[in-house]
Amino acid sequence: MTEDIDPVGDLSLRTVAMPADTNPAGHIFGGWLMSLMDLSAGMAAGTVAKGRVATKAVSDLTFLQPVHVGDVVCCYTSLARTGRTSIVIHVEAWVLRRNQPPRMKVTAAEFVMVALDADGRPRPV
Repeated sequence: MTEDIDPVGDLSLRTVAMPADTNPAGHIFGGWLMSLMDLSAGMAAGTVAKGRVATKAVSDLTFLQPVHVGDVVCCYTSLARTGRTSIVIHVEAWVLRRNQPPRMKVTAAEFVMVALDADGRPRPV
C-alpha cells in the first residue's frame, strides 16, 4: 500500500472499470489502465503545447494495487517539465472502490510527449 493520501495534479479523466477490461486473473488489464493514463497525458500535454502531441516514452510505470471491476478510475496529471519539443507529464491513477472514499493510488508514471507540427514532425513547444 502506498503512503500517498491525495492525488498530485488535476483530474483529467474518470471512468468505471468494466468486465470487458479484465485479464485472465479477473483484475483489470494493466494495458487498459495504461491507455487511460496515456489519454490523460496527451490531453494535458496538448494543452501545454497548444496543439497536437504524441507519446514518445513512458517511464517509472509502477503498478501498486490491482483495479477491480466497478472501481471508479481517476487519472490525475501534472506538468513535470518541458523541453524544446517535449513535455513530461506525471500521471497518477487512483480508484474509488464501490464509488466510496477513501481513494487508493493504483499506479503512476512519467509520460514524455512530443509536440508535433501539421506534418507530424517535432516542433517547438
